[in-house]
Amino acid sequence: MSRSSSFNRLIEELKRLPGVGQKTAQRLGFFLLKMPADEAKRIAQAIIDVKDKSRFCTICNNITEEDPCWICCDGGRDRKKILVVEEPSTLYTIERTGGYKGLYHVMLGTLSPLDGIGPDDIKIAGLLSRVEKDGIDEVILAMDLDMAGEATAMYLTRMIKPMGVHVTRIAYGIPVGSDIEYADELTLVKSLEGRRDV
Repeated sequence: MSRSSSFNRLIEELKRLPGVGQKTAQRLGFFLLKMPADEAKRIAQAIIDVKDKSRFCTICNNITEEDPCWICCDGGRDRKKILVVEEPSTLYTIERTGGYKGLYHVMLGTLSPLDGIGPDDIKIAGLLSRVEKDGIDEVILAMDLDMAGEATAMYLTRMIKPMGVHVTRIAYGIPVGSDIEYADELTLVKSLEGRRDV
């Protein structure tokens, strides 16, 4: 096939997806090529629809087609708790568990001074406003355990605690079913820090 062929263009576009290299892009390309045209068009239309119809909730920054999103509109949720996450993908992961019934706030990033990302570049102001005006009792921080996540969690704690709101952090540690001897040092340290009474 020539370099300008539509197939090669498809491969190049698929490689732009996270975790998709040359081989995976080719495998997906051949799969799409073999599928019936109507199925391929449904996939293409789904991509177009999500780009045209999706936006961020003006309250929590979740991805939605309706504003506010379905979580913010759910009257059965604990409206005194906000779980703060970095990205909508984390919200969806937590929501899939069914174990959390409060509200969310999506930061759409983390603080990273080395990359020029400060407090005004992520959704901190909206969170602080919600905490202040909505009578929030607890803010649960669920940032990644990396430098940017830690910096963001510390910054948010310094901003929220003076408001008289309880700030907690999700526990990090050894996964259920794993052997302690195979855990890395950071995981072990976080497990010890997050210990609880039995």
